[in-house]
Amino acid sequence: MSILSTWVTSLSRENSLSCQKMFQGGAFLAALLCFSLTIELGESFVPFNVSYDNRALIINGKRRMLISAGIHYPRATPEMWPNLIAKSKEGGADVIQTYVFWNGHEPVRGQYNFEGSYDIFKFVKLVGSSGLYLHLRIGPYVCAEWNFGGFPVWLRDIPGVEFRTNNAPFKVEMQRFVKKIVDLMREEMLFSWQGGPIIMLQIENEYGNVESSFGQRGKDYVKWAARMAIELDAGVPWVMCQQADAPDIIDCSTKGVIGRGCESEGLYILEIEVSVPVACFGVVTSFKLHCRLGHPSFSLLKINACNGFYCDGFWPNSAKKPKLWTEDWNGWFASWGGRTPKRPVEDIAFAVARFFQRGGSFHNYYMYFGGTNFGRSSGGPFYATSYDYDAPIDEYGLLSQPKWGHLKELHAAIKLCEPALVAVDSPHYIKLGPMQEAHVYSVKKSLYSTVSGNGSSCSAFLANIDERKTVSVKFLGQLYTLPPWSVSILPDCQTTVFNTAKNAEWNVRAQTSVKTVEFDLPLFQNISVTQPLMLQNKISSIPKAWMTLKEPIGVWSENNFTIQGLLEHLHVTKDNSDYLWHITRINVSAEDISFWEEKQISPALSIDSMRDILRIFVNGQLIGSVIGHWVKVVQPIQFLHGYNDLVLLSQTVGLQNYGAFMERDGAGFKGQVKLTGFKNGEIDLSEYSWTYQVGLKGEFQKIYTIDESEKAEWIDLALDASPSTFTWYKTFFDAPNGANPVALDLGSMGKGQAWVNGHHIGRYWTLVAPKDGCGVCDYRGAYYSSKCVTNCGKPTQTWYHIPRSWLKASNNLLVLFEETGGNPFEISVESRYTKTICAEVSETHYKSLQNWSRSDSKDKFFSQNTATPEMHLQCDGGHAISSIEFASYGTPRGRCHKFSQGKCHAPNSMALVSKVCLGKQRCVIQISNSEFGADPCQGIVKTLAVKAKCASSSTTGSSQI
Repeated sequence: MSILSTWVTSLSRENSLSCQKMFQGGAFLAALLCFSLTIELGESFVPFNVSYDNRALIINGKRRMLISAGIHYPRATPEMWPNLIAKSKEGGADVIQTYVFWNGHEPVRGQYNFEGSYDIFKFVKLVGSSGLYLHLRIGPYVCAEWNFGGFPVWLRDIPGVEFRTNNAPFKVEMQRFVKKIVDLMREEMLFSWQGGPIIMLQIENEYGNVESSFGQRGKDYVKWAARMAIELDAGVPWVMCQQADAPDIIDCSTKGVIGRGCESEGLYILEIEVSVPVACFGVVTSFKLHCRLGHPSFSLLKINACNGFYCDGFWPNSAKKPKLWTEDWNGWFASWGGRTPKRPVEDIAFAVARFFQRGGSFHNYYMYFGGTNFGRSSGGPFYATSYDYDAPIDEYGLLSQPKWGHLKELHAAIKLCEPALVAVDSPHYIKLGPMQEAHVYSVKKSLYSTVSGNGSSCSAFLANIDERKTVSVKFLGQLYTLPPWSVSILPDCQTTVFNTAKNAEWNVRAQTSVKTVEFDLPLFQNISVTQPLMLQNKISSIPKAWMTLKEPIGVWSENNFTIQGLLEHLHVTKDNSDYLWHITRINVSAEDISFWEEKQISPALSIDSMRDILRIFVNGQLIGSVIGHWVKVVQPIQFLHGYNDLVLLSQTVGLQNYGAFMERDGAGFKGQVKLTGFKNGEIDLSEYSWTYQVGLKGEFQKIYTIDESEKAEWIDLALDASPSTFTWYKTFFDAPNGANPVALDLGSMGKGQAWVNGHHIGRYWTLVAPKDGCGVCDYRGAYYSSKCVTNCGKPTQTWYHIPRSWLKASNNLLVLFEETGGNPFEISVESRYTKTICAEVSETHYKSLQNWSRSDSKDKFFSQNTATPEMHLQCDGGHAISSIEFASYGTPRGRCHKFSQGKCHAPNSMALVSKVCLGKQRCVIQISNSEFGADPCQGIVKTLAVKAKCASSSTTGSSQI
């Protein structure tokens, strides 16, 4: 074998350390005692090594084809993590991938936070306990549409700092944090060689996109970052995504690599001679494994990886490295005032299949679960609070069908090919047509093959990259029909088990789900199939009782200061608030008034450049607003004779998270700030004295918390009250019954922030998307973020996620800060669940992939039964199928919501589907004439179409406020 295939069972952290302390300086007896202890204290994973070669990651001595699911732990609550991990595993994931969010973990320099949604150790352990691996992307720059790209704002205040370049102050801070994370993961026994799930790390992130901006200093920084990471001796491979010049080989004499990796210190258990596929070690190296399971350092080459919508054409910068796809952008993020991006699952499946077809070995969905930008964590500027990302698991933790189901089938097909894929370094290429090709992986049993017996291993991918034409091709003597822009997967080089395009237009295997935000419904067990259950369609409104409180304009506390000149926004706020008040006084003479009247002009405020939002107040009245990213401001102003109070409120809506020189971007104003139109010429406001006040009074008094809310001077809000700007609102509501995710409808409000029981839901904004741009979405052809969009002419986001764990059964405090005016009486709180599920499967569709397995005696796949195609229907957890709205086996017409019977129809369709599915959370229906008793129309291909409703498995009620 090329590396150790078996390691001793892991020690718990405490027992491992105490064992070492007991036998410090030890002897062989001590080693044996330690070895015995490891055997007795088994954990979820037996310790295993991770390496790689030119083809794939090598886990415990075996090459692996790996599917990874991107989940960012702070974009969900700890209570959601187990369900998200379980659904990822059920969907076919082998790995969970996440960034590490520096600004969440170290909000103040030297003060660390690993609690609540930032308890990364709990998250990693949950991944491991589920039997999945983890790819930890430390960065510490993450991008991720996350505030300031994950950098803590205090970092920009370090004297002399320049981000992400060969800059000593930055490198000191970066190394300190990265080392902190690696050391803590090691202490918690979370690396693979310790029995943990972490198989791979990442340093930096997409630096290749900005490296040229820094010249030679950027190149030097890349080399430094790679060496720094290696010297941390984590014992697993490191990647650098979007980094074409990721260093190939780190000097093997580097102190800290050999010293801690190959020449292990302390107590030795045994010495094993193994062959290592890493250049700097040569062919044979001796490793000494000691009591704490010291590991060999295999990660001496940095693997550069691909990010993008398609990565089949990517190749790493060294023949020694495998082809990894760290970010498959299977959706896209939403921005305030923008349309909602969607990516067709047929195109995603095509991209993934092409990647593995052309030599890929590790693929990660960015994102498999997107989640929510709670609080002020969204980046930007102007990124929405929802980070749903059109992912297979939606923002609320519900399955997005047919995306999740179709990709699950894809993953199963790829896994059937894995024995052949790992056995071959490169496939055999066959040209099948002008835009059609095959890649064949065929070889006798090899070192890395998982094929049993003496058989060979053969798998093939047939691709049609024509965007319009369906083509029949001849492959190994057989004809295969390939839809446009699709890949067919043949795990035995003969049998097509999956085609990437056969989802919507090409027969549905995965169900389509329609989510709703309505009352939960009880499950009705005895339903007459001739009397369909009518589901109520009520909308619950939040209460009749609201209270209100005005936010003062300008100075509201003694914690303010006055200084000559205009200061940069973040220099003052340190990003502790979105809001910064700038207050000064303007003296207007009688001559100025006469001049304006005579010339019929008005003075104006002029600012060379401003981001993100500016509110302008004169004498306490809001007279104008400007929205944009470093845009020029020209705002006419009406002044009175004498002294006028001029208040400028600059606001951030997420700090820049991408690009070079991020520390220079800042916020607030740039360039000249002046008043024009005065009789004696322009007034340079930078020469004036300004008073600065950070944040909102209600924000800093925390009136959104239960305790502090009671101390505020709230008054009752009248039902006929006019919309009010810069106003706080509060009410109490009962949580919807059951365990469904909960959504808050803020479509009646303007812009502001929301809290529930002191938890910051995030920013809200009913900014409307352009009316044009939404049309029919064709999966065929290369995808880009604006290709398939929805929600034209509507607010980008109106529903906001309230995690169940933040709610009590009753008397929940909801607090809003509203900037522009809205009607809180139209707000509603509802539970969210999948109400309608539909599916359509033909008798000629591929058999269920769960029924296929490889013959032990020859390279041939067979079905475990006389398998027919199957229809799989599934409601959310805690729900069951409450009614069958439509069922027809024959030639049904239409799509979900508009199904109708065709000329051919099996009369027992409804009865059979109801018998199999009613009252169940999930069910499987065989698609065959025998299942339905007879052939309803001979000589015609039959299809089963079903529409069903899901309801809560227990009686639930509405939200009452």
